[in-house]
Amino acid sequence: MNPNPHVAVVGATGAVGIEMIKTLEKRNFPVGRLTLLASARSVGKKLKFKGQEIAITELTKDSFAGVDIALFSAGGSISKEFAPIAAKAGCVVVDNSSAFRQDDNVPLVVPEINAADVKKHKGIIANPNCTTAITLMALYPLHQAFGVKRIFAASYQAVSGTGAKAIEELERQVSQVVKGEPVTKEVYPHQIAFNVLPHVDSFLPTGYTKEEMKMENEGRKIMHHAGFKASVTCVRVPVYRSHSVAVNAEFERPVTVAAAREVLLRAPGLDVVDEPENKKYPMPLFTSEKYNCEVGRIRVDCALDNGLAFWVSGDQLLKGAALNAVQIAEELLK
Repeated sequence: MNPNPHVAVVGATGAVGIEMIKTLEKRNFPVGRLTLLASARSVGKKLKFKGQEIAITELTKDSFAGVDIALFSAGGSISKEFAPIAAKAGCVVVDNSSAFRQDDNVPLVVPEINAADVKKHKGIIANPNCTTAITLMALYPLHQAFGVKRIFAASYQAVSGTGAKAIEELERQVSQVVKGEPVTKEVYPHQIAFNVLPHVDSFLPTGYTKEEMKMENEGRKIMHHAGFKASVTCVRVPVYRSHSVAVNAEFERPVTVAAAREVLLRAPGLDVVDEPENKKYPMPLFTSEKYNCEVGRIRVDCALDNGLAFWVSGDQLLKGAALNAVQIAEELLK
């Protein structure tokens, strides 16, 4: 790999694409050249990178000649069509969509957990689901120490997980409610302002949603733990940024709060914020725009054997997407 790679960002104008560009800059990723790709309607727009304005070019089959690493965040259908083309052109694709996550030939990577899997790539590496990545930042270190069997979890997912239009929808609806105007909705099936929707992604015949099953399916692959079970309810909440997850985990071995805290304090990419007596616990307001996830409300679970309850919060545009993708690119350079 070129030590100063030619990097392309696909879906550069989207919420995650913009974060990818910012993250490359903030982490001083040794970009030799940056190409910003998006659909025809974004062509001519300019985005800043290291003080320079870079014009968006249209994503086509010929966009990847000479590109070393392509960070994709333009949705599953774009990834399915263009990622194999990019890989064929000799580029390594880090894909943020769900298109390849369950493909046996594609590593699914959270660098703090399974960085070594990067080496097994055949041109495409998948970035995990945002809620799964944030949860595993706290769960995996505990699994290493105590052996996780299963979790029960509920997510509290920010609207920016859906994209820029969802952020506008929440802003607009809050203003409409405050002014006593009729509430209009385009992105979500129901009003999201002052409401919570137990509905993220599409429903499966089992009654779970696709998003809810990602925790089990992706968790098994990332942790290399085929027997892992996860029963999850994913909920959209009227928060702009950062997902939070309430987790109840059952382990093979007995676990104490002190032992769990010791493990979590050493975990990379994770901060322990757990002083309930001082009203200190992880919150989306304080994890937004931060690289590290936060864990708190750590307690012995009173309903499970060898159980631990905890609450984790993290910026889903960063650890759940852009940051994780750039960290994978950093692993590629090592």
